[in-house]
Amino acid sequence: MEIEILFYLCMAAFCAGFIDSIVGGGGLIQTPLSLAFLPNLPVSTVIGTLKIPAFSGTALATSQYLKKVKIDCKLFAIMAICAFVSAFLGSQLLTVINNDFMKPVLLIILIVLAIYTIFKKDFGQATERKIPYHIAIINGCIVSIAVGFYDGFIGPATGTFFILGFVTLLGMDFLKANTNAKLINLATNFGSICLFLIKGQIIWKIALPMAVCNALGGFIGAKLAINKGNKFIRYIFILVILLSICRFGYEVIFK
Repeated sequence: MEIEILFYLCMAAFCAGFIDSIVGGGGLIQTPLSLAFLPNLPVSTVIGTLKIPAFSGTALATSQYLKKVKIDCKLFAIMAICAFVSAFLGSQLLTVINNDFMKPVLLIILIVLAIYTIFKKDFGQATERKIPYHIAIINGCIVSIAVGFYDGFIGPATGTFFILGFVTLLGMDFLKANTNAKLINLATNFGSICLFLIKGQIIWKIALPMAVCNALGGFIGAKLAINKGNKFIRYIFILVILLSICRFGYEVIFK
């Protein structure tokens, strides 16, 4: 591999780690650029390789959030197990069939989500809503299974969908939702990594340098998000949704 290509991939990984640590959606940067720079590799191999930098960036960002936000360990453990299993199954499905049929549906969902978030000014801003614990567990499982499967099967903007689910169904504010999203995302990434390791679809000479850069971006982004708070995270959340619409819109219309 040419050093120049690896350099561009590492730059993409840094930017992806930075954005992803704030509100998810780093895959919107990292995935399409990697596919463009590595056109001769199978898509599943590229996706498998990218799980390593995604995991490293999320792990370092999570370590920063945990210094600020308290987590319900029982709820997290349940959601993490659900997310791990569903991500593994999603990755397994990706190695068998193409995921293009899902993109028009995702495009519609993202457009609705963008409109809702833009016009509902207090979305994720206010104090957390109190939800009965058994309902929180059920809702947490629903979010984790659905988004975990999406992460394994499609991938980009997984953290954004987790945040949406946690704010909407678990009543969290953006900062707490983001922290939980990072933790669960670690589980989904690990589930996918296990599958791709078994399949031998990780190229380590690409994955490791990108992992270092993604982790650095994640560290810086997490520090910024913690210092700026919910309002800043909301703006980046809207930006990532709009980028997601552009990305999936392009793929649906022009491909």
